[in-house]
Amino acid sequence: MAHSSPALLWFRDDLRLADHPALNAALDAHGECLCVYILDNSGSTRSPGGALKWFLHETLTAFSKSVEAHGGNCLILEGDPEKLIPQLMKKAGAEKLYCHHRYQKAARDQDDAIAEALEKAGSEMVRLHGTLLRAPETVTTKTGTPYKIFTAWWKGFKALGTPSKPVATPGKCALKSWDAILKDAGKALKPADIGKALLPTQPDWASKMTEYWEFGEDAAQEIAQDFASGPLDHYGTGRNDMAAEESSRLSPYLRLGVISPRQVWHYCADKGAKEDREIYLSELGWRDFSWYTLFHNPHLPDRNLKSQFDSLGWRHSRKDLAAWQRGQTGIPVVDAGMRQLWETGWMHNRARMIVASFLAKHLLIDWREGENWFWDTLIDADPASNAVNWQWVAGTGIEASPFFRIFNPLRQTDKFDPKGDYIRRWVPELSRLPDDAIAAPWDAAPKVLEKAGVKIGKTYPRPIVSLSDGRDRAMAAYRKTRGS
Repeated sequence: MAHSSPALLWFRDDLRLADHPALNAALDAHGECLCVYILDNSGSTRSPGGALKWFLHETLTAFSKSVEAHGGNCLILEGDPEKLIPQLMKKAGAEKLYCHHRYQKAARDQDDAIAEALEKAGSEMVRLHGTLLRAPETVTTKTGTPYKIFTAWWKGFKALGTPSKPVATPGKCALKSWDAILKDAGKALKPADIGKALLPTQPDWASKMTEYWEFGEDAAQEIAQDFASGPLDHYGTGRNDMAAEESSRLSPYLRLGVISPRQVWHYCADKGAKEDREIYLSELGWRDFSWYTLFHNPHLPDRNLKSQFDSLGWRHSRKDLAAWQRGQTGIPVVDAGMRQLWETGWMHNRARMIVASFLAKHLLIDWREGENWFWDTLIDADPASNAVNWQWVAGTGIEASPFFRIFNPLRQTDKFDPKGDYIRRWVPELSRLPDDAIAAPWDAAPKVLEKAGVKIGKTYPRPIVSLSDGRDRAMAAYRKTRGS
């Protein structure tokens, strides 16, 4: 039987209506609910980077329209959730607040504080699991300790059975309007105010990204279905073709919960060739494993999980870091990846590994500098995957690639961009070079460069480090660390 008071539904990284356990629970118990989203400026949790703020703005705009189509409106506030949530509960006369669990420590602590405040006021915070395939606590070793190796974790994950099927948007999705309830609860943001809070202005560097992305729940569902019925069938090979459009490109939508991982899993569960399907499902698993790792290691984004690397002699070169950030390293495949990131807010996964290895190994610059840059420039940057993947490449974390495994950009190009199409797309000043010269233009014959209109050091930079010298420097630093 439904409660007489409305429920308050607090949306966070779950901006959708389908497969939303908190929404379904609220409607089942109360019959109707009020929707709120808070732009957290309290400093308690890590603020989204610039690119993610832009994607969040577009996503919130689409989500608000979806809520309105179901008879309600999503109240968007800016402020401290610990102050705003109790105030909203009182204004709305709500007895229960519904939301999904969050897994990073700062967010959990914030939620615990809110739950305690609500309990003292005679109301309740109801938290459900709705952003991962499985809650982190549910996958453990036989001794009850956390897994440290993905393959073992993945085996334990699958032993629990197939993730439960997603649930549809409730047929009678009674979302209430705030208009008659609220007049001045916090700083209610109108669309122009949301833009002021989230969009870049001087300069408007995000305008170029709009052409690469669609927004909203319907778009995410369509992208997932198209991937499951097409590229998934040859994903095992297609995912590493840097020039092809074979990635699912669902990571930004998963990041903000525009689509749930359960939805993606079940779209793919009976599609494609078995081997290709298993590879992709394991990558969804890697996302869960990243959050699992963060859950058990709260300092993952800013601390080496392998403490022996605390003494590694990282270089501090603002000049080299800036060249890497701008895609001006003189190493074409590295520059292509960094320029794709700057223009689109996203980067091919193979390119992510190449550019990260180049920064942490060849340039010997602290992986945290790269993590910070990705945090600010990726529209899919999340606290778990960003940190786990950087520590994986740097060799400093759980399930890490050994530090002495140093990606050779030339071999990577030869294997994953053999005709140079990816490089030509993102480094157009090299586009006229022949296939056999585009990976290492500094080695090309003068006539080849002249014919292609390339002047090393003028139209395209010289490499900021010799690949062999960079590797030797990294290995020397590694051996010194081992010795200490």
